Amino acid sequence: MYVYLAIEIFAVLIPFIYSYDRKLQYYLKIGRVAISLVFIGLLYIVGDVLFTKYGIWGFNPRYHAGIILINLPLEEWLFFIAIPYASLFLHDTLIYLFPNTQLSNSQTSIVSIILVCFLAIVVSTNIEKVYTSVYLSLAIVAIILASFDSSAILNRFYLTFMVILVPFFLVNSVLTGSFIPEEVVWYNNAENLGIRILTVPVEDISYAFSLILFNLLFINKLGVLLQKRSAVKD
Repeated sequence: MYVYLAIEIFAVLIPFIYSYDRKLQYYLKIGRVAISLVFIGLLYIVGDVLFTKYGIWGFNPRYHAGIILINLPLEEWLFFIAIPYASLFLHDTLIYLFPNTQLSNSQTSIVSIILVCFLAIVVSTNIEKVYTSVYLSLAIVAIILASFDSSAILNRFYLTFMVILVPFFLVNSVLTGSFIPEEVVWYNNAENLGIRILTVPVEDISYAFSLILFNLLFINKLGVLLQKRSAVKD
């Protein structure tokens, strides 16, 4: 059964089609998005390979095509293209539809401080739980980096991420076995908090947050570099 691949195709198909909408014109930045997805995805793949090797999580062969690359099914590699792409597209679409909806700088700072302190406490009290400590720490790093980004990306991302979580949880709930006989991806609960929303480990929120935010930061940096090159040529 190709459940994992079918979920990824379903998740990315509509965003990809509407990327060529004349009003949104998301296709104009697809080059930057593609570069970011590959670069950030490879960084996460490293962690994925190690986590699979040491049994922190794994993949049910019943639900993937059986093509294995460095201990990971092909679908897991594609995950870092399909799911972030759909999430980034939704982020930009929400900004296009609601251009004036964002937090103020002071509100963003307060949210950032609260999140960093909360995540730091959870990490420090659960340092032995690898999945928890690694991906909550990455979220802290992402927030700190974004706080110093000149584009004030967090002002909008904190809001758009709340919407992104809805389709993300729908996809992840299937992957973790909510609506099918067995999970596509299984987790070793000894390495996480053991708290689940439906069947999704709560740490997946932090995982998604950092993965999408790192991509947004990288895409913005590529945009700045391209603008500087254009200015030099002119």
